[in-house]
Parts: sequence; structure tokens; C-alpha cells
Amino acid sequence: MHVTIKDIAKEANVSYSTVSKALNNSPLVKEGTKQKILRVAENMGYEPNLAAKQLVRKKTEVIGLIWPTIERVVLATLVTNISKAFESSRYSMILSVDPIEMAMDTFKKFQVDGTIVFAESENRIPEDNIPLVAYGVSGKNEGTYPIIDANHEQAIQKAVHYLYDLGHRDIAYVGLLHTTDSLQNEKIEGYQKASRKLGLTEHSITTNGLDWFDGYLAVNDVLSLAKRPTAIIGGSYDISSGILRALHEKGISIPEEMSLISYDNIPQMATAETPLTCVGVPVDQLAEEIVNTIIQRIESDDTNVAKKLKPTLTERESTGTVPPQHRSN
Repeated sequence: MHVTIKDIAKEANVSYSTVSKALNNSPLVKEGTKQKILRVAENMGYEPNLAAKQLVRKKTEVIGLIWPTIERVVLATLVTNISKAFESSRYSMILSVDPIEMAMDTFKKFQVDGTIVFAESENRIPEDNIPLVAYGVSGKNEGTYPIIDANHEQAIQKAVHYLYDLGHRDIAYVGLLHTTDSLQNEKIEGYQKASRKLGLTEHSITTNGLDWFDGYLAVNDVLSLAKRPTAIIGGSYDISSGILRALHEKGISIPEEMSLISYDNIPQMATAETPLTCVGVPVDQLAEEIVNTIIQRIESDDTNVAKKLKPTLTERESTGTVPPQHRSN
């Protein structure tokens, strides 16, 4: 039998409105009375009508996440961490991998309280009166919503300087070059700026994508350069994993003959066939920042604030000092 608030009120010998306030944790109900009502409700097997609560509050306590794919390891890991970050809040998350406009239309039907969008391009994203937070590049498409910026440019600059301090002077970058993806463009810009500042020759190898096989194939181009690099920066975890496998297959020892550092900062890098030195904002920290910002945006109508996060470098076995034969006298 379906138990109603009126049934609980009768059993607890209190008014209907007192039960309603108690179930909604209202401070207007004395703590002793509240606990009594909650015990009665539990014993009677009461299940709240969520739809009715949403109508009263005019909130669904659901947030939509629009993501380009969950096939790439890093994006799937970030989605998982975002979902975990919501567990400590009262909000739930629903995920869509549809194009942004299609996903927005779907989320309107669900009446979500807010939306998180992965913003790969510099195009503006319509809010449509739904609070929105974007994960992307700040300074280029700022407007009415906050942007969480993982500071891709600074991360790659940090990688170049780290390798330079180890003695490397021929450093290759492998990744997507000059695309409509603003996040990838930030990475190559960081590589180029750091290389120019340090007086290094640029060795940029473009890939067809950001997947494992793209990195695997790119190694042939790296090794075909007129002057073979002593270190490689991979533009993503998947690319770097492909690079790592190709170098192993070619009998090139890591890091004795070739150092490898990867963009992205996820736990899986510690368990790669050669644990990967990596640079980027740790994925759990990034997820927490995204979730906290969308909740703040919903609950306080936070103004547009771009949050540029600080990448960190984690050193592991895939990087070392420059090989002796390549050291300057």
C-alpha cells in the first residue's frame, strides 16, 4: 500500500504540515518531533514523491553533462570523477554524448538545474536560461558563464622546461596541430613558446587524432627527423601510450635512449608498461572544480569567472637525463 504524508501524520499524531516540514528538514520543527516523524515514516515504508517535491521546489536537483565521447581513456576517467564528485552533494548527473544543441534540447525536457559542457571549440554556447559551466579555454570565448581552464599551454611549457633542465635540447611534440579544437591549439602554442624562449629547434609531429594508434604511427615520423630527438612530449594519454608501445617494439629503451612525457594527469599513467611522467591538472582536482562551480552557479547565480587551474608535473620512470652521446661539451 502506498503510504502518504497524511498516513504518517495520523500515525505520529501531528498535523499534515508538520510532517511535510519535517520530511523537508525544516528548522521550524523541533528536533525531537522531527526524529519521531522520520522514525514513523521509515517504519511505514514511506517513499517520497520526487516529482511532487520538484514541483514545489521548482528544482530537479539534476545536472546535465554534455561530453564529446567516453571512448578516450582520459575523458572517460574525468566523467567518472565528475560523477563521484556529485555523490557528496544532493545533485545527480545525467550524461549525453550527443552534439551540444541536441543534448541541450534533451536536458530542457528533463528540466535540469544546470549544464556542464566540454567546450572544444571557441564558439559560444547558448545558455538558454539554464546555468552553465564550460570546461575549455578561457580568454577566448568568455561571456555569461564560467569557464574551467586546465591551463594546457602552461602545462606543455612546464614539460619543455622540465626536459630542458634534464639536458634535452631536441624535444619533439606529438599531437593535433592547428585544429578547431582550442584545447589542442593551446598545447602546441605552449610548446612553441617554450621552445622559442629556450632557443630550441621545434620538432612538431601532427597526428590524425588523439587516440592510441595515432601516437603509435607518429613514432616513425619522429625517428625520421633529420636530427633524432632525445625526448618526446605526447599531446594526450592515449597518444603517449601509442608512442610508448612503438618505441618498445623498435627496441628503443626508455628513458636511456628516449625520454617520454605525456599531457594529462590520470592514475592510469602510473601503471603504464613504463610508468609515464605526466603534466596537467590532476583529474580528481579538475572534476571537483567543475562540480563545485556548477553548484555555485546554480545556488548563488555566480557571475562569469574564468578559473585557470595550475597544472602539476609528476615524475616517473619514462624520463631521464639526456643520453651521454647527445650531451653538449
